[in-house]
Amino acid sequence: MSEALSPAQRDVLLKTLETRFMTTERYHPGLSWERVQTKLEASPDTLSALYAMEATGGEPNVVPDPEHPSAVVFMDCAKESPLGRRSLCYDEDARLRRKANAPGDSAVHMAETMGITLLSETQYRALQELFDFDLKTSSWVRTPEGVRRLGGALFCDKRYGQVFTYHNGADSYYSSRGFRGFLVL
Repeated sequence: MSEALSPAQRDVLLKTLETRFMTTERYHPGLSWERVQTKLEASPDTLSALYAMEATGGEPNVVPDPEHPSAVVFMDCAKESPLGRRSLCYDEDARLRRKANAPGDSAVHMAETMGITLLSETQYRALQELFDFDLKTSSWVRTPEGVRRLGGALFCDKRYGQVFTYHNGADSYYSSRGFRGFLVL
């Protein structure tokens, strides 16, 4: 987890999150910004994780989550896979097993370091019902253990008005593939 935020960083982050929250009120009816802010201010680790999401281009926002229907959940809502989280293998095991040209990090490790979790395929598809994301990029999603054990990993994108789920070797990485994460408040 990252270091504690300075008061100035905290204030800028809260203002950014509030603005984003207010422009998408239809996705969280009955939830007030004051309630969210109170919970955020009581959790420095959550603020640090949201700061990391923002700093890497994720544009986190409160959205409904089918896996946590009664919780306040922040997800990456950037139009394309966050720029500061691309060119990553799926996980550390895959990254370390690359024979050549291993990237500097992996999606799972980077998410853990930031204090967030990769979206599942279900969460990714639900997010795509709200907005159109990853029209030019793709995002790693949490991969079932059976697929991962065989060396694969899953990623998603949206093309031709449809959300697609694909597989690739977990050790692959591309400049247009990153990951989206979430955080339960």
